[in-house]
Amino acid sequence: MSIADLEKIAHQMVTPGKGILAADESSGTIKKRFDAIGVESTENSRRDYREFMFRTPAMREFISGVILYDETIWQDAADGTPLVKLIADAGAVPGIKVDEGTEPLPGSPKELITKGLDRLSTRLPKYHERGARFAKWRAVIDIAPGIPSYNALHANTHALARYAALCQQANIVPIVEPEVLMDGDHDIDTCYKVTEWVLKETFQELYYANVKLEGMILKPNMAIAGKKSAKRASVQEVAEKTVKLLKECVPSAVPGVAFLSGGQSDEEATAHLDAMNKIGNLPWKLTFSYGRALQAAPQKAWSGKKENVKAGQAAFAHRARMNGLAAVGKWSQTLEKDAA
Repeated sequence: MSIADLEKIAHQMVTPGKGILAADESSGTIKKRFDAIGVESTENSRRDYREFMFRTPAMREFISGVILYDETIWQDAADGTPLVKLIADAGAVPGIKVDEGTEPLPGSPKELITKGLDRLSTRLPKYHERGARFAKWRAVIDIAPGIPSYNALHANTHALARYAALCQQANIVPIVEPEVLMDGDHDIDTCYKVTEWVLKETFQELYYANVKLEGMILKPNMAIAGKKSAKRASVQEVAEKTVKLLKECVPSAVPGVAFLSGGQSDEEATAHLDAMNKIGNLPWKLTFSYGRALQAAPQKAWSGKKENVKAGQAAFAHRARMNGLAAVGKWSQTLEKDAA
């Protein structure tokens, strides 16, 4: 393991003005997205969709890394070029989602545990050989009456730390993603308290597992009210509380924090990131690692038609640019509307 190499890649992933495209939807998830736009989900249609994003000129300007699904990392473009090469040629780092989804946690049937550790040590070198230089593992923590439990927190953060240690051993930068879901009716303060607990447990487990913080990226949720909450927080409140939360929980040795969008609308996710970066004087880079918030518009514009590829690329370029500006605190609603 070369800490210097890991650190170099981690810093590249949080280059100011750039962020990470999460294109790692499972075949089941992307089928739901394609169903919504009337596109049949096949190996070729999934490839064609991802290929047009990777070939968008804005990739070079605003995207620092791309998280791929297992199917995608082995795919070649229509002209035979490996998709990982398209990403690398655009100046971005190819990455891979390595968790294998979730299942009910024994002893806590309302909660989930992420699986995929068993064969990870044999899978990682193959991904590295293919070109992946970072990986991602997502732990899911829900807020509801009586949960989260300590059992779920401990099991999931311990698994995250084991995953991160295995990645670093294989010279792969781990993205550590403990996601507190925003599906419930909880307010922002409840989200804050639960996320604080989750982050403190996560960094404790990373310490025990001897994970080098300089060679990892954190991918957390923001401090935000649940989607069903009657009490919505302002953009400024989300930004201030999220930054306060990070300062209390995330060591300054971590090169960067790449937020998940977690069900926020495109513009909400951008506005919140921008407001945080406008606060300034932060010990780590704050950027994005968005899936839906980068892809919903291009998916709709493309709708599976070759003649719509340029429209899809334009929609992707717009969202990538808006989030790139937010990653340096230079986004505004005026720019959003003018550019659109």
